[in-house]
Amino acid sequence: MVQAARKGAPIAAAAAKPKLPARPPLPSRKSASAPTRRSFFGSAIVWVTEPFLAAWVAMGAIAATWGLATARFMMPNMIVEPPTKFKVGPPSDYPPGTVSTKWKAARGIWVVNAEYDGRNLVYALATVCTHLGCTPNWLEGEQKFKCPCHGSGFYITGINFEGPAPRPLERMGIRLAEDGSLEVDKSVKFQEELGQWEDAASFVEVA
Repeated sequence: MVQAARKGAPIAAAAAKPKLPARPPLPSRKSASAPTRRSFFGSAIVWVTEPFLAAWVAMGAIAATWGLATARFMMPNMIVEPPTKFKVGPPSDYPPGTVSTKWKAARGIWVVNAEYDGRNLVYALATVCTHLGCTPNWLEGEQKFKCPCHGSGFYITGINFEGPAPRPLERMGIRLAEDGSLEVDKSVKFQEELGQWEDAASFVEVA
């Protein structure tokens, strides 16, 4: 029995032998900091495509700019001008023997109420010297138009009498509108040397 017990001792000892803990997993050979193949190729694609993307954006902006410039070039240049016909108020605004400079800057005319050829007339004179196109001034004290460029002088009627101006000032079309206002038409011009001042469309006769 002793022998049997001895024989069984190793069995019991073997059965009672404690289990060793499981071996921990070996660390991966791939370093955490090492880029993966996917991340490497992703970075390479971004590195390659970013300059091309910027170039395409720049080219698109340039093309858009040229397109707008071309469209603007194809559009006609339009200058907005005031209408050739406009009203300047009733004849009572212009007393006899006066020159109104109210419309000189805005419309390029003087409205004059003066005697011409034995009649009292209201007419519109162009503020353009017939010499070289300068703008004369009305000198109230001297009762004449005087060009500051070369000294041409014109009576209140518009007739030239001094300086190099070869002919009188031009009249613009004028009429008495239905509402009683004077209406000037700058699209129509009348020249005295051509006998056009006799045209009823070049003046309005007043009492």
